[in-house]
Amino acid sequence: MHALGPKKGILNIEHRSLNPNNELKRIFGSKIVQNEQSKRRGGSRTRGHLKTTWLVSPKENWPPIGKPGLSMSLVKTENGVSTFTYEHSINYQQVQVKFLDAVESLNPDNIVGLINLHPYHVDALLQLSELCRLSEDLPMAAELIERALYCLECAFHPSFSLASGNCRLDYRRQENRALFIAVFKHLMFVGARACCRTALEFCKLLLSLEPEGDPLGVLLTIDFYALRAQKYEWLIRLASEWEPSRNLSQLPNFAFSIAVAHFQLGQDV
Repeated sequence: MHALGPKKGILNIEHRSLNPNNELKRIFGSKIVQNEQSKRRGGSRTRGHLKTTWLVSPKENWPPIGKPGLSMSLVKTENGVSTFTYEHSINYQQVQVKFLDAVESLNPDNIVGLINLHPYHVDALLQLSELCRLSEDLPMAAELIERALYCLECAFHPSFSLASGNCRLDYRRQENRALFIAVFKHLMFVGARACCRTALEFCKLLLSLEPEGDPLGVLLTIDFYALRAQKYEWLIRLASEWEPSRNLSQLPNFAFSIAVAHFQLGQDV
């Protein structure tokens, strides 16, 4: 099996396309989206304490992030591909023990109480988001995932580049899994809002973190968003470049989607 190194930019990410509001503006028009955002803000602007990030747009009502205890370090760099890993401080590890106790208690109020004390504990945010989703409070579920992504991005190593597609994380390391899970849940939420181009970019990000292992099965989803975003040529290129090492033509979803892509482009398969 050939190693999957840089794929000539096939997993490069467009920064502008990571923001679902940009796609919503194309669908509904800038004025409608801006009016809706203004209603949610209630006319207040208090974001001076929040950092500007790529993955999400922080909300004005979020607390200052401070130093939650997350950091990222560079493990190695080989053939232009850099491997990183998240690390937890001693204090964060202590909060993690409290979080596990809250989960074992089977009482959601304990998780809420933990987040009130530690508003950027990532695993607690992911867990509470799932509880909100199950209770059909989808806006809050999506916002909690966004807050988790905000915290995770604030901990990025200075050399960790989202756009290049050449930065790796090992899913087998427990500390790294939160980013995989948060990105996956986020792309599902934005995809449900018909922001398929945005979801496609997050699929590319998730796949670039561990392209050989693909621990969350992004290859079973990415073709759907590529078709919905009308990125037919990109999808055909992905299938062509990865076929020798991944046998994508043997996946039923790719066998169908590639035929659809060729059909949409008016090409013979």
